[in-house]
Amino acid sequence: MTASYETPVVLDRREGPYGEVVLRRHGALLQIIANGCFLMDTSDGRSERLLIDAALAALDDRPAPRLLIGGLGVGFSLAHAAADPRWGPITVVERERAIVDWHRAGPLSELTARALADPRTAVVGADLLTYVNETSDTFDALCLDIDNGPGWTVTEGNQDLYRPSGLADCVRVLRPGGVLAVWSAQPSPEFEGTLWNVGFQQVRTEEIPVARGVPDVVHLAVRPG
Repeated sequence: MTASYETPVVLDRREGPYGEVVLRRHGALLQIIANGCFLMDTSDGRSERLLIDAALAALDDRPAPRLLIGGLGVGFSLAHAAADPRWGPITVVERERAIVDWHRAGPLSELTARALADPRTAVVGADLLTYVNETSDTFDALCLDIDNGPGWTVTEGNQDLYRPSGLADCVRVLRPGGVLAVWSAQPSPEFEGTLWNVGFQQVRTEEIPVARGVPDVVHLAVRPG
């Protein structure tokens, strides 16, 4: 019997500061649900890996670029980045303590144990909006995967991240020539326009081919400098 016909099994359910988060197993897959909204599962990971690879490809040849990943999720992005020796320090910002726990001592550890043990990796428990607004650290690449896209956010407050004020904070934490990469479940021409308007350059969208339906995409933009 395939996973699509099996009943999902809840492995853990937590009430966090932003609502309910659930980890469940559906056949061979692990899934994260937030406030009843499906976020992601362990079925593929191609688009999360593209998020990391596209950001690195858009950088110049600077040595050991410093990476900030917004959202730990099921860990595809972190695991892929940590497997690439070209990256320097890797900081992951995740606001849900439950998700961090599932990676450190739960079912998701099978995907990220090696990455979390990598000396380059640091996990920060914080809301990304607050972090980019307050941190004095700067990065060469900022890869965001905290929502289903600029127009489909997990919580209402996340919408500010994709508006000019939130993107201005992203610009601030990026070094000159740094890259912003944003995962989305669908293309957003409006978001591309906002990126141009706040001063990013080389704005483009890369798609993940799918058999049917709307493709996942990665929005890319470069800070001038």
